[in-house]
Amino acid sequence: MAKNAVYRVKMRRRREGKTDYRKRLAYLKSGKPRAVVRKTLKQIIVQIAEYHEDGDRILVGVNSKKLQEYGWRGSFKNTPAAYLTGYLAGKLALKKGIEETILDIGLQRPVKGSRVFAALKGMLDAGLSIPHGDGIFPSEERIKGLHISEELENLFDEVKGKLEEV
Repeated sequence: MAKNAVYRVKMRRRREGKTDYRKRLAYLKSGKPRAVVRKTLKQIIVQIAEYHEDGDRILVGVNSKKLQEYGWRGSFKNTPAAYLTGYLAGKLALKKGIEETILDIGLQRPVKGSRVFAALKGMLDAGLSIPHGDGIFPSEERIKGLHISEELENLFDEVKGKLEEV
């Protein structure tokens, strides 16, 4: 049996598997707002957050349920919904004067063509400047929803047209 055993309990959010503090520190050192993209079982959430000592401040927050207001009748968790949610968040961020951010995907795996990168593509198409690598985005067919149905592609074009006016 060891004498003088020292065991340090990790921080609560690390134990719960919610925060990678090394990655968070790297994001905060950049000094730029973070484009936070999260997937839930029912929707996609995109937020532009800025660090503050009392806690992060959410400058822009959009979830895919907001697309209903623009006529979206499809699922709120698929690739086209992720793209449109990112596009709407990007438009709202530009209105608030935010032009440059960094992507924060949290503990999600960075899988090529995933919904997280569809949301990133939407923010880039809206006009935000976000550093990224090439070849990570889903194909145009997936973004427009052709892999689901052609009716969804028409709905996608209609909703994107409405979002351009925002």
